[in-house]
Amino acid sequence: MYVGDTADGSGLHRTIGELVDNAINEALAGHCDRIDVTLNAGGSATVRDNGRGIPTDIHPSEGVSVTEVIMTRLHAFALFEASASSPGHLQGVGAAVVNALSETLEARIFRDGKEHFIRFRLGHPEAPLAIVGNAAALDGHPRRGTEITFLPNPRFFANTAFDFDRIAHRVRGLASLNAGATIVIADQRSVEKNEVVLRI
Repeated sequence: MYVGDTADGSGLHRTIGELVDNAINEALAGHCDRIDVTLNAGGSATVRDNGRGIPTDIHPSEGVSVTEVIMTRLHAFALFEASASSPGHLQGVGAAVVNALSETLEARIFRDGKEHFIRFRLGHPEAPLAIVGNAAALDGHPRRGTEITFLPNPRFFANTAFDFDRIAHRVRGLASLNAGATIVIADQRSVEKNEVVLRI
């Protein structure tokens, strides 16, 4: 997959775009009504939704979790598209590319009342997906959805600093084409926090 010219920042910002696109597709399917995009101190970014959560079961032919397949295999969706437990938007292409271009990537999946966690370094899992606890309660129900935090690898990007305004501009464009969710974009990198709330 082509992510754009890494020198002008388009490739870097496309990484966030890939994850946001997945979350918006989940919203368009009627399974998600909130998406959070956070630029963290330290240079990482987090994209979080309250959708169904990436499938966490073991893939029958791959022998690892569906989450790991999605995060490490291009066109992974073809491996499990017939599975009723697999959200249709999780093709695996964008997520796998984001992982490959990241120094580290952490995925937390809140599904079936449990919190699942996996961490990747340079695109490779440090350990298999594991249940780390019960999903915290949110509005009286177990939290659900997917949360991905990644740190861009300077080996692939000339500049790894995300531009808040550039991200907000792109999401506003998406907001004009779609409907069904609230997107909160937050910049936590300085003392003066910045936040934009968009309803799509």
